[in-house]
Amino acid sequence: MEKKYIIKDTRNILAHQLEANRIMENEPMSESPITNAKGLSAAIPKDSEGYCTVYKLDCSDGLGLMTVYQVYPGIQLIYNDFEAAGCEWDSIISGDVLEINHCREGREGSRLLSGTCLYLGEGDLSIHTMDNCAPEMSFPLRHYRGITVALNLTFVSEHPPEILSETGIDIPAFKEKFCANGSCFIMRAKNEIEHIFSELYSVPDRLQRPYFKLKVQELLLFLSMVDVAEEKQREYYTSPQVEIVKQIHKRLISDLQERPTIEELAKEFLINTATLKNTFKGIYGQPIGTYMKEYRIRQAATMLRQTQATIAEIANKVGYENQSKFATAFRDVLNVAPAEYRKQNVSE
Repeated sequence: MEKKYIIKDTRNILAHQLEANRIMENEPMSESPITNAKGLSAAIPKDSEGYCTVYKLDCSDGLGLMTVYQVYPGIQLIYNDFEAAGCEWDSIISGDVLEINHCREGREGSRLLSGTCLYLGEGDLSIHTMDNCAPEMSFPLRHYRGITVALNLTFVSEHPPEILSETGIDIPAFKEKFCANGSCFIMRAKNEIEHIFSELYSVPDRLQRPYFKLKVQELLLFLSMVDVAEEKQREYYTSPQVEIVKQIHKRLISDLQERPTIEELAKEFLINTATLKNTFKGIYGQPIGTYMKEYRIRQAATMLRQTQATIAEIANKVGYENQSKFATAFRDVLNVAPAEYRKQNVSE
């Protein structure tokens, strides 16, 4: 079961923030992706020694929590938990910070300074230097959970974890290996990645410190063995393509009673049909038809829970003129009939 992180209310948030800033200023990772995030509303140390700090981000359209563990000097492990469309930073971070990201749930998008965009799906891993990405992250599904391991390359090269120093692994060389010429490395979901990260989402508090150390070492050892040339990379998309497809997405969800075809959308937005289909799947993780079917049904499920509208009325509102087809689609997505779903989810 996935670990949840909750910030408790406190009357001393300002004092906590000041203490967190003092702690971070004395750590080698003071230039981290969190301390200059826009909307940072709370930074709450969970212990007296700066090992764990919870950061609350009030995004413009949602909430983000980032729980940061100082696993080794110069190495942070960060749990990311966002219910928002994205978040931003005030400035670009130093290229001496290498960021390794694992997507657990949802999707995460980044825009490189070259203008190309890339997206992580569930189980994917990415590696990039902090100065190669625009100071923003997007979450196309408005939901994202994952883990980041951030490395201060200079500090780690001077003070490597003891066990890793015995292996002779050149961690600073990861920058050239995975991020040569300002590129970003993406590894598709595979068993080796799942093995490393899956257990990190359910670690008992009493075992966190030793377990995090073991897992960070395991991750770095694994990456030292990766042959970049043999990995099939995720596709990149241009910023204009992404912006057009986001406009199309907005158009599709704004009126669920409309059902424009891919050809009609491509003509309206002046985009090639193949590019539209490929880019939409890259951003949102599913083909247009599959995505919209699930979106319609989840909107219908919300109406079944929260309104007194009849099933026929709800079916029509989400684009189904035929109640039988709506019921079939509802069962396909949620494995239950609409009437039964309402019965299960609405209290008397």
